[in-house]
Amino acid sequence: MDDQSADIKGKRFLWGLCLAWIPFFFLAIPAAIGIFHAFQGISQEKATGLGAVAGGLAEFFATFGFAATIMFEIVAITMLLRSFSGERPMRSTISAISICCSGFMLAIVGVFVWLTYFLRPQ
Repeated sequence: MDDQSADIKGKRFLWGLCLAWIPFFFLAIPAAIGIFHAFQGISQEKATGLGAVAGGLAEFFATFGFAATIMFEIVAITMLLRSFSGERPMRSTISAISICCSGFMLAIVGVFVWLTYFLRPQ
């Protein structure tokens, strides 16, 4: 029974790890490209303000989608929390780092939604 429990925790760990890092990689690369395009547009158009940067931010968030990011991160945190084990300290350390990364991604999405929908001019 103990081997079966360890196997289940191992699978949860791997799935949680994948779900925690996939949005980061799919958002980090498009984010860099989107911000580059935003600053390039700002320099070409001589534009300033939040509106000039919002186009670049919208470009990279639309690439992967809000819903997928939020769902992936919540499921990843749940699976990683359930895979903690005192017998495997390295797995627990990687889980903790991945949970922090997932929380950071959720914070980024939350701040973006807040800036986009609640602080935009009416």
